[in-house]
Amino acid sequence: MPSLKDLRNRISSVKSTQKITSAMKMVAASKLKRAQEQAEAGRPYAERMNRMLVGLSSSLGPGGQGPKLMTGTGSTQTHLLVPITSDRGLCGGFNSSIVRETRRRIQALQAEGKTVKLFCVGRKGRDVLRREYSSLIVESMTDIGRPRLSFADANEIRDKLLARYEAGEFDVCSVIFNRFVSAISQKVEIPQLIPVQMPETGSAATAGDGGKQAADDPRKRAPYEFEPSEEEILAELLPRNLAVQIFRALLESAASEQGARMTAMDSATRNAGDMINDLTLQYNRTRQAMITKELIEIISGAEAL
Repeated sequence: MPSLKDLRNRISSVKSTQKITSAMKMVAASKLKRAQEQAEAGRPYAERMNRMLVGLSSSLGPGGQGPKLMTGTGSTQTHLLVPITSDRGLCGGFNSSIVRETRRRIQALQAEGKTVKLFCVGRKGRDVLRREYSSLIVESMTDIGRPRLSFADANEIRDKLLARYEAGEFDVCSVIFNRFVSAISQKVEIPQLIPVQMPETGSAATAGDGGKQAADDPRKRAPYEFEPSEEEILAELLPRNLAVQIFRALLESAASEQGARMTAMDSATRNAGDMINDLTLQYNRTRQAMITKELIEIISGAEAL
């Protein structure tokens, strides 16, 4: 049975932990609002960028020759996965969900006989994946977004990916990140970055939305004349679009991290409060038992005299 001093020390320790988790919760909540606004503001731009590329690619026609970023290498043998995690922990299942999905993706691709490589963004994901797949990691980046996330971070990742793509190190590249849904919910997404995956158009894509996308179908719009040619415009836009999509993934991941950390720290603060109550009750019971024992000893001694 623990002594009163041990119980007092434990209560003091849990109270100190509760102060830390409460402070981290408030910091994460303050950062979440800004990160959420940035993530939501980046979505329309990234989606519109994809729609513009669809319009340009459709104007090439069935026999058009597009840039390598659009047409691919002609093979899908080597896949490069880019899992985006955080550099710090204490954010619930934020990092574990990315690692779990990356493992599942690696196993599925290897079962198909594909070659898999990893480009890890974030210290936590890299450290966990290194234990099992150290031979697959070709590069890693940490401290992204410090002191503040900017488009230059996305450009840096884009340049590294393009250099490896031009060197023929991979055929297909996909990014794995948490899309922000709410402070308590994040959804893992795995969009393909290289070659650019164009959204489907036509009757199959418009059947379920009442024809809303029919007006957005580039094949049903009035023809346009491009100057310079469509190929030159695509060659300029595709690298920019790659940076935009990476930046969107970084923004979504940053917002998801703060939401997961706020939720985790809120839960930890409440759990610490429950533990303090239990320890305080145990302390009071132990103290009362010791007082009762001392009284019994005094009464017994008095009766013996």
